[in-house]
Amino acid sequence: MIDLQDIQAAQSRINSYIRHTPLIEAKPVKQPICQAETLYLKLECLQICGSFKARGAVNKLLSIPPEQLERGLVTASGGNHGLGVAYAGWIAKVPVTIYLPQSTPLAKARFLESWGAQVIFDGAVWDEANRAALLASEQQGLNYIHPFADPAVIAGQGTLGPEILEDAPDIDTLLVAIGGGGLIAGMSSAVRSLKPGTKIIGVEPVGAPTLYESVRAGKIVELSQITTTAGTLAPRRSSALNLEIIQQHVDEIVLVTDEEMREAAHWLWSEMGVAAELSGAAAVAALLFGKVSPEQSEKVCALVCGAGSDGIQ
Repeated sequence: MIDLQDIQAAQSRINSYIRHTPLIEAKPVKQPICQAETLYLKLECLQICGSFKARGAVNKLLSIPPEQLERGLVTASGGNHGLGVAYAGWIAKVPVTIYLPQSTPLAKARFLESWGAQVIFDGAVWDEANRAALLASEQQGLNYIHPFADPAVIAGQGTLGPEILEDAPDIDTLLVAIGGGGLIAGMSSAVRSLKPGTKIIGVEPVGAPTLYESVRAGKIVELSQITTTAGTLAPRRSSALNLEIIQQHVDEIVLVTDEEMREAAHWLWSEMGVAAELSGAAAVAALLFGKVSPEQSEKVCALVCGAGSDGIQ
């Protein structure tokens, strides 16, 4: 399991390589999205490479002995984790190979290449790309970095929890998008230790309810299909580590549609001037469409976890 000491150690380790991203209060606005007294937006879309994934990837990088790094790094990604790993490889000056599912936007692939990564498309969904990455790791001796089921990655993502509470110690409710569950596992572990009464709510796509179904079943569920276009929130299967942490620390998981995420991304752009991808707008979508209805007295924080142009068109 991941504890607060692991996350605080990660915070010290990665501090000089990541940004302390802004936490802003979302008012005044033309179109309020909930009745809560205070709504904070944590703009992790302004993190280096455009998402929180740099935190976990860099923490994992710095936990690998330098003599093992020479062959390079490999992973599979819907795009954002790959960017975090590409950034980590750029820091260490080692080669990076990223396996992407065929559904990954070409713009993400080009962005990966701009950080010096080799990009290989393999499989229809992340799980298939991941099998190819694991095979390459085994055959070529590359250091594999899992996007959500590695304790060092989870601890790195968890550094967002103390960072939010440092800027807004009074929050009552925290909304976090879920893909494989590494982000919410890390954040919830930190927040439960630092402010135990905080309500923690996960948000998944209707078209990829991986942890929603696993929590309901009380065991890991592998989805038969993925129908969301939010590729960074779309593994067919999570891991036992993530599920166990989520079962302990997360109060509820709600589901949003792709169209609801798109509308939320448009709200972020038109009201806040924030450019988010579908996954980055998932937490806001849960508020905008009443999947979460905070009391007027609550202070709510929604994480905007990934940059993109889905709300601009």
